[in-house]
Amino acid sequence: MIPMTPLLKDDSSVILQRDVMVPMRDGVLLATDIYMPAGDAATPHPVILERTPYGKHLPSRSECSAADPQPKSRAEIAAYFVQHGYIVIYQDCRGRYQSQGSFVKYTSDSEDGYDTCAWIVAQPWCNGRIGTKGLSYAAHTQAALASLNAPGVKAMFVDSGGFANAYQGGIRRGGAFELKQATWALRQALESTAVQDDPATLAALAAVDMRVWLRRLHEWQPGHSPLSLAPEYESFLFDQWRRGVFDDYWRQAGLYAQGFYPQFSDAAMVHMSSWYDPYSRTAAANYAGLAARGGAPVHLILGPWTHGNRSLTYAGDVDFGPQAQLDGQLAPDFLALRLQWFERWLKQDRAAPDPLAPVTIFVMGGGDGRKNAEGRMSHGGQWRSEQSWPLPDARQVAFYLHGDGTLSPQTPQPEAPALSYCYDPADPTPTTGGAVTSGEPLMFGGAFDQRRERDDVLVFESAPLHQDMEVSGDISLHLWVSSDCVDTDFTFKLIDVYPPCDDYPQGYAMNLSDGILRARYRDSWSEPTLLTPGQVYALRIDGYPTSNLFQRGHRIRIDIASSNFPHFDSNPNSGNAEGYPGPVRVARNRVYLDHARPSHVMLPVIPPRQGGKHG
Repeated sequence: MIPMTPLLKDDSSVILQRDVMVPMRDGVLLATDIYMPAGDAATPHPVILERTPYGKHLPSRSECSAADPQPKSRAEIAAYFVQHGYIVIYQDCRGRYQSQGSFVKYTSDSEDGYDTCAWIVAQPWCNGRIGTKGLSYAAHTQAALASLNAPGVKAMFVDSGGFANAYQGGIRRGGAFELKQATWALRQALESTAVQDDPATLAALAAVDMRVWLRRLHEWQPGHSPLSLAPEYESFLFDQWRRGVFDDYWRQAGLYAQGFYPQFSDAAMVHMSSWYDPYSRTAAANYAGLAARGGAPVHLILGPWTHGNRSLTYAGDVDFGPQAQLDGQLAPDFLALRLQWFERWLKQDRAAPDPLAPVTIFVMGGGDGRKNAEGRMSHGGQWRSEQSWPLPDARQVAFYLHGDGTLSPQTPQPEAPALSYCYDPADPTPTTGGAVTSGEPLMFGGAFDQRRERDDVLVFESAPLHQDMEVSGDISLHLWVSSDCVDTDFTFKLIDVYPPCDDYPQGYAMNLSDGILRARYRDSWSEPTLLTPGQVYALRIDGYPTSNLFQRGHRIRIDIASSNFPHFDSNPNSGNAEGYPGPVRVARNRVYLDHARPSHVMLPVIPPRQGGKHG
């Protein structure tokens, strides 16, 4: 029998069963903390579950609010829900902290989550109804168990994660590999039990300089990488890096919710993300795919934040105004919002209203473009409720790239010249903000001024807009290209360009969305083919969704390059197998802009809402 002890010295209303070892189907035991009401433990209650690799006993950095930015402990969060009539369970993922087994990132979480839910609903203190919650990896674990229709799951709050398709966002994207997997792995390896118990390994791993290693990216191999001192973590890093082809590995539960929508748990769900979060595409795809099934309600929230920073008003160097926080807008704070959600859909309290519209988006823009007191550019924005996503009144408008560097709805001239640039993998175009997480201090997410001149970036700008224009939805770039190498990447950024002002005499170029495509995957994710040097190909590059009001007098800008590093691995241009050491080559890449090959960006333009107002 696991001893039951008071949770807090001054709180006898909550008791804790610590490190209950829950058996999985292969005999591995996962460490599980169970928080329940004192004196009422025999009465069945609904259960709220969070599965995490970050330590079930440690605070989650996102459990904070605008009023109290200091993160609350998981014990405090559990006590809050227990005092409202729930049992709360935190579990260490396989191979992490007190749980047995080997940690293999993502791919054991579907079966482990299913087995955990089956164990929970069999306990006398569970009333058969489970809610799930959690940010990032703890969102991935939710989608993983729901993909197998885990027993008892009736309500979910999926925050900034839950892979719709990890091959197209989170691990890889457009054929390229997200190097946050390497920076994340190094950080987590340092916190692993095996490393913490070995002072010499801990000291050596702590001395690893990832910045130096990234300069030698194309030399990495197992045993010669920044993770070589943590082989368990190095193994899954190379496994995912080298799996460039979309095959059955990427179609498994835990990585590919899209493939499991027909059997996905019929639970009331919130999918929440943000415009500068790597999982905005995941949240939007999961919302659209699961809402289309009918059944329990599915909701979508897309805010103006970086990953999990829902109580801030800014992302990077740009501030979106006091309305940008979740706190005081969608609910008093995030804790209250989740309680409202679980009261309505986990407890089935019909007297409790649904706290959310089907879709809630933050439309960025409308600010004065000056520096605020904290030195950030004031971009502004407003929340808006919608009934569905993508927005049904979006009109797809093509803006064409012209040889003189302009961007306009006018189609190109028949003999318009192509533009070319050289991309050198030894000096890749650097990441400057965007949908980035887990990369600090090498890269940071958010909006930043993109006014940096490089010879390996093509810039196309519209004339100043004569009237406001809202762009809300998915962004795609359609290019006609050639290269003198057998493989290379093409990237783009969508940018809102402010006119000059006293605070920004050169104006301010704010990034909104970006995309990347490895050319070998231009026709097929499962059957890549190399380029024939000099031959012209048509490409489509998908970006992250966004919602932005381009104000009158602003310009729309598209930047084209061939790397976004270290957000994504730099292409060596040699056609070498991905994730293997090999030679690198400088590529001369060409973009065609004539009438027969009209490179253009597609923008989802939203008509003014009733009364002529946006936002």
